[in-house]
Formats: sequence, structure tokens, C-alpha cells
Amino acid sequence: MEKENSSSSSLKLFGSWASSYTHRIQLALKLKNLTFDYIEEDLSHKSPALLLHNPIYQKVPVLVADGRPIPESLLILHFLDEYFPHNPRKLLPQSPHDRAAARFWAHFTDDRLGPAVAAVFASSGDAQVAAVDRFRSELRLVEAELTDGVFAGRRFFSGDQIGFLDIVLGCGSYWLAVFEEVAEVKLVDAGEFPRFHAWLRDFEEQDEVKAIIPSFDELLGYARGLRKILLGGGGGEAENGGGAVAGVEAGDMGKLQL
Repeated sequence: MEKENSSSSSLKLFGSWASSYTHRIQLALKLKNLTFDYIEEDLSHKSPALLLHNPIYQKVPVLVADGRPIPESLLILHFLDEYFPHNPRKLLPQSPHDRAAARFWAHFTDDRLGPAVAAVFASSGDAQVAAVDRFRSELRLVEAELTDGVFAGRRFFSGDQIGFLDIVLGCGSYWLAVFEEVAEVKLVDAGEFPRFHAWLRDFEEQDEVKAIIPSFDELLGYARGLRKILLGGGGGEAENGGGAVAGVEAGDMGKLQL
């Protein structure tokens, strides 16, 4: 899939401003210094172009490269490394073992950690207490990996600079502070999760991240409206166990966009 002499000018990204999956691709493109056209989607009224490029899942993000669409954020991140092999900024580690570890924890992020925190956000009362306990149990696994696993002793998961797993886990973790305020719970205690907490603060302070992530106040207002709809039983078309609400796919919120 190599594109030896490709210009990044042929790239087009369909996304949504609040989508952490979209932020993953925006951050990766910025880190690689690739130019692209951005199309903001209203996910409650999806454009014909989005439906054309992603007819099966009908979700963002979708990257179009030389007229050919690539859906799903993890696939797009892999694609960017492969499509621009001479770009000096690699997302995935060079070591096969490290690449495998990064892919495993990226899957864990979308398969377990994201749904766990989404359950906190979409619940109240005893159900929320149980959901908080479940999320902390999942986060302890990440903390343990940062303490004694493959990534122990590193500034970022990829080493001295942001890489694939930092993008996957980081684009979404900034929602945690927002959800803590909106749902009135404590999810990440610096004393219990010191390495994760330090990593997240460092990630959020990177200039490239600051340029991509919406402000806390923007996310806070959005989350308050969405939680009200979720707790009130509102929703739209079902996707992955959710619906389209407030212009975002609740199927994505079901994974927390983490």
C-alpha cells in the first residue's frame, strides 16, 4: 500500500468536532505535517458524501486518499504510516513486539475502557456506583502496565514522543475530567493512578494536542446536554446499541470515544 511520492494534498477527512475518533486522525495528520481538507459532518443529518464513503457503518471518521475512502480510526492510523512510508514521523513503534503491545492496548481501549466510562456517564444512582467501580478496575490494568509492563519508565507509550497508542488512549481521556464534573463522580485519582495521571497531563500539554482538542468549556456544555438526553431516554437511530443524539453518534458514545 506504499505511496512513494504522494502529496498529502489529496487527503480529505470527514469528521465531527466532538468526536474523539476524529481527533485521533486530526492529531496524527498534524504530527505527520500532512495537509488535508476537513469536512464537518452533522451526524443527525449525515451527508450523502459520508454515506457514499462509509455505506456500511455510516460513521466518522472517514479519510479519503486519492479518491479512495478508509473508515475506522485505528485502520486510518495504520494506513497513514503505510501510505506515507518516507514520512519521518512514525506513529507505530519499530519493534514488532512493541507494535503488538500497542495494538493490544488500543483494542483494550476501545473494547473495554471506553465502554466502562461511557456506562458511568449514562447512568445514575447505584448503577453509576457500580459503573465507576468497573471503570477503575479497567484503569488499574493500564496503570499496572505503565508500572511494570512494556511501557514502564517511558514518558509516552511510544517513548519520548507521542505515538499510536498515545493518540488512541489520549484522544478521549480528556473527556474524563468533563465527565467527572457533569456526572459528579471521581474517576481518576492521582494517588491511585499516578502514572496514568502524569501521562495524561503531559499528553494534554503537547502543542499538537492543544491545537486539536476543543476547550474544556465547549466539551462541558456538550456533555451536559448529552447526559440530559441519555438519562431522559432520548435518542435516535440505533447504532451499536445507541442512537444519534445532539449531533453525535451514541454508538460512539457507547465506547466513550476513548
